[in-house]
Amino acid sequence: MRTVIRNAYVIAPANNFEGFADISIVDGKIESVGDVVGVSIDEEIDATGLIAAPGFVDIHAHLRDPGQTHKETIETGLKAANKGGFTTVCCMPNTTPTIDNVQTVEYIKRKAEKLDICDLYPIGTITKSELGEELSDMISLKEAGCVAFSDDGRPVMNAEILRKALIYAEDLGVVLTLHEEDLNISGDGVVNDGKIAFELGLKGIPNVSESSIIARDVEIAKSTNARMHICHVSTRESVEVLKRAKLDSSNITFEVTPHHLSLTDEEIKDYNTFAKVNPPLRSFEDVEAIHSAFASGIVDAIATDHAPHDEDSKRCTMQKAAFGISGFETAFAVVNTYLVEKGIVSLADAITLMTVKPARLFNLDAGTLDEGKNANIVLIDKNTEWVVDRFKFISKGKNTPFHGKKLKGKVVKTFYKGRVVYKGD
Repeated sequence: MRTVIRNAYVIAPANNFEGFADISIVDGKIESVGDVVGVSIDEEIDATGLIAAPGFVDIHAHLRDPGQTHKETIETGLKAANKGGFTTVCCMPNTTPTIDNVQTVEYIKRKAEKLDICDLYPIGTITKSELGEELSDMISLKEAGCVAFSDDGRPVMNAEILRKALIYAEDLGVVLTLHEEDLNISGDGVVNDGKIAFELGLKGIPNVSESSIIARDVEIAKSTNARMHICHVSTRESVEVLKRAKLDSSNITFEVTPHHLSLTDEEIKDYNTFAKVNPPLRSFEDVEAIHSAFASGIVDAIATDHAPHDEDSKRCTMQKAAFGISGFETAFAVVNTYLVEKGIVSLADAITLMTVKPARLFNLDAGTLDEGKNANIVLIDKNTEWVVDRFKFISKGKNTPFHGKKLKGKVVKTFYKGRVVYKGD
């Protein structure tokens, strides 16, 4: 069975290819990228006017399954990921129970394999139950299929436990991916510490809560040869710390989310709980610093931090509302609108940060159009403008501050193993 995608403008950073080409798919695998002539073809797909790229790779998502399936299931989450152009997803371990045991890893893998619409890789906990008190059994978790370790949702506050975790991670050849926040500083803060928080009478989370722990953990990581990845960087001070750290070590990397590169704490006006996220949406100056980090090429990945919630978890006071934004289905459009269209990065660079770069960070076999690999491909219309309607989300989590906002760029089709797993309107 040979399917050929015709007339697309192909951007495949891992293959050092950019230009008009055909993509030939045979039995779910990439046969070639180039002119396809003189062979029998079973199906042709006309992609005139579209960008073709490797399926996106998300190294930071919350699927809530097991234990919180009223917020999301593996099925609804992966279907939402497909709509966003993702064919590879790494799921964070703050489920119920947490991913700190082999049985939970196997449960997640079985459900994903049965669906067969997206590669799903579990991330195991650094500490048992994410309590920060005792290291998890990283060896067993890695053997079961965990590709990285994190206590995301919480920092590892005990510096000695983190140091030991980094040593074990180095021995295992895996990366720790860290939520960085000093809980003593954040306290019961709910939004960015600034003028708007003051005006609304809300407790703020200062920038230093993030940057100080990053600085601490950079020094701990440098005392080992372990790889450490920093989640959802949001402040200008953090960017400066990491800029210096990367001069000393290639083992320290970081990601930025679509919402932190685009929105400010202006979104929390009128007590908008859909804009409540941790780390919080920061100031205009922080967003500018994030843009500068992209422009200088020091950002290692764009990750969604997809965090779906049910309506009851958000339709309450700002103090009680859950942290999190549902991010799969708007990710590319936000990146295209706020980075590419503004000339901060090229479209090819944006695709690099959403495909091969995150894949390499976690040693994933993804993000390429290599011959013989699974035909995981996304077709994009980068010029289509559309207004976000949260009620049309596939995800159970309709919690997005982008509702009603006009974005540019849309996923048209997503292929997984050569099969169309998402087709747009």
